[in-house]
Amino acid sequence: QVQLVESGGGMVQPGGSLKLSCTTSGFIFSDYHMSWARQAPGEEPEWVSGIKPDGSTTYYADAVKGRFAISRDNAKNTLYLQMNSLKPEDTGLYLCVLGPSVAFRRGRGTQVTVSS
Repeated sequence: QVQLVESGGGMVQPGGSLKLSCTTSGFIFSDYHMSWARQAPGEEPEWVSGIKPDGSTTYYADAVKGRFAISRDNAKNTLYLQMNSLKPEDTGLYLCVLGPSVAFRRGRGTQVTVSS
C-alpha cells in the first residue's frame, strides 16, 4: 500500500534552517509529481512546493520562494524540502503529498515550529 512518511521537523529559531524528508513506498515514485503542503492549527492545508517526476521543474508558493528548495532522489524514493531563513509564520504540520495539490493523498506530517 502507499506510504508517505515525513521526518526532520522540529523547533527552530527564526532565521534557522531545517531539512524535511519524505520516504515513500507502495508506488512507482519516479512516475509521480510530488508536493509539500503545510497546515496550521485550525486551518486547511496550504500547498507549499511541488516537483515534477524527473525533478526537472520545481514550483513554490510566493510565501516560501527564495527560502525553500524542494528536491527528490528517485533512486531512494525520497522527497526533500530544504527550508532556510525560517519565519514564525512557517510554523505548521508539513505534509508530503502524492500529487500536484493538497487534494491528493498526504502523509501524516512532521511538525515544524519556528519560535524564539
